[in-house]
Parts: sequence; C-alpha cells; structure tokens
Amino acid sequence: MPGARKATSKPRAAARAGAKARARHAGNGAGNGSASSIELGPLTGYIGYALRRAQIVAFTDFIASLRQLDLRPAIFGVLMIIDGNPGQPQSAVCSALGIQKANFGPLVQELEKRKLAVRHEGVADRRSYALHLTPGGRELLRRARALHGEHEARLAKRLGSGGREQLLSLLGRLNS
Repeated sequence: MPGARKATSKPRAAARAGAKARARHAGNGAGNGSASSIELGPLTGYIGYALRRAQIVAFTDFIASLRQLDLRPAIFGVLMIIDGNPGQPQSAVCSALGIQKANFGPLVQELEKRKLAVRHEGVADRRSYALHLTPGGRELLRRARALHGEHEARLAKRLGSGGREQLLSLLGRLNS
C-alpha cells in the first residue's frame, strides 16, 4: 500500500539507527534486492568490517585523484619509497610495502617501461638491483603528491577537527 509504514518490532530509535547504518554502508544497488535494502546486522560493529569499508572509501577517492596521472595506489607507494630511499634493492622496497616478490617484478617493469625508475646493479651484491627514480619519475611523483594532498584534505574534512590525528593514532596501535 503506497504511503503505508512497514510494521517493525524494533523501537523507533533502533530502527532509525539501523537505517542510518544501512545508508552509510550501502552501495549503489538498484531494483529489488539492492544493497540499500540489506540489513548488515552486527557487521557494522566489527572493526575489520569498518576498516575495510573505510579503505574502500579512501581508495575510491585516491584512485580518482591519481587517474589523470595514470597512477595506481601501488605504483604511488613504490615511487614514494624509492624517492625516500634511493638505491635500495628491490627486495627491500617490496618488503617495506608488503608486496609479494612475484607481484613486485611487474611493477618495476612498468616503472621502467614508463621511464619513471631505473634499476642499477647493486654495489654490494651484483645479483640485486638498486632502484632509483628518473627525473620524469620525480616530476610525476611531485604532481602526484599535490593531488594526494588534496585527497588527504578531503578525508580529513570528513573526519572533522582532530579526527585525522585520532584515526592515525588508533590505526598505529593496530599496526604495532
């Protein structure tokens, strides 16, 4: 019946809180069975679930921010580490970022193909390669950092006054 309210056994406050949680966590589903009509239940109270949803929000904005430079988050991270640690072996860079060695080789090949980074034989160990940014890599990273700054500002604004620092502090506890 149009305009009729759905009966519920929940108190109104709980129903409103559930609706708000669904709205916050729902995707852009359409039609019957859309994500907005799914009850998430206790998921919204799970730390891991909340972290994953927040990561999706952050990465979606981050990916859109760097799209104009044709950079993915993994490439941005690699460029940042190489820039801050020139001459480090590939194994150290992939380990610092938590990237599997099998996945890191193609990333380095992409950087070389795009003339953003170069590999030089390691001085101490000729079997390893030291990574360095090219001038083009440094320029692209400079532009990416500016776009990343805008992305960080958008996230910080959503977190409110002091929210960024508080969130980083809490996440630091999980990572220690």
